[in-house]
Amino acid sequence: MRRLVLAATLVAALLTALPAAGITNGRVDGNRHPNVGGLVSPTQYSDGTWLYCSGTLISPTVFLTAAHCAEDGERVAITFATAYQKGDRIYRGVFHADPLYSQRQSNPHDIAVVVLAKPIAGITPASLPAADSLSDLPKKQTFTSVGYGAYEVTRGPGGHRFLYNDVRMVATGTLNATNKSWLRISMNPSTGNGGTCYGDSGGPNFLGDTDIVAAVTITGDAVCRSTNVDYRLDTASAQTFLAHYVTLP
Repeated sequence: MRRLVLAATLVAALLTALPAAGITNGRVDGNRHPNVGGLVSPTQYSDGTWLYCSGTLISPTVFLTAAHCAEDGERVAITFATAYQKGDRIYRGVFHADPLYSQRQSNPHDIAVVVLAKPIAGITPASLPAADSLSDLPKKQTFTSVGYGAYEVTRGPGGHRFLYNDVRMVATGTLNATNKSWLRISMNPSTGNGGTCYGDSGGPNFLGDTDIVAAVTITGDAVCRSTNVDYRLDTASAQTFLAHYVTLP
């Protein structure tokens, strides 16, 4: 999910689709997933943080994320810092969304890449799934979700509050259901699962403990406690878009 604390017009657009959020019931990732980065806002949020979406390096010059994270053709900045602070190294590139993107359809095409100005050295890109390789996953299949989103959701007199710290986090969830476009992953802490929250949009859901990005975080329940809903990357539509930018398995 993209950050909750956006301009009012963007919030309204996001809540229409409830785009996916930050890592909850997880732990600090450290250097376990160095190819997972965050999109850096040009202006600081009121809570002192900077990152608003997540994503994954899938080639030295291509960063995978969600279409709802920016405007097509926009120049954006990316960090791979484990705990971002102003002044940390950033990489710049151009945002390219799937031209068929629309939240008003069962297949939203909510996928995008950032084509970087220069290749990134020293970070091994993640892998992508083979075509139609996720259709018959076992019910106990686990996923590793990574991102910079809200790490905790509190509840007080004013309602729910989402806490951010620009730290790359990781959690493990278990498959709930699969359909033609989506993976639904349990992030219910009562069953030992963790998952995503606002700010994790575009981030990866790795297949088990592999480096294969099975799906991109898109949406979930409003308070980040039940289901992580993710856009499959093995579908014909996702792979058609990605083939313009990377070599597929």
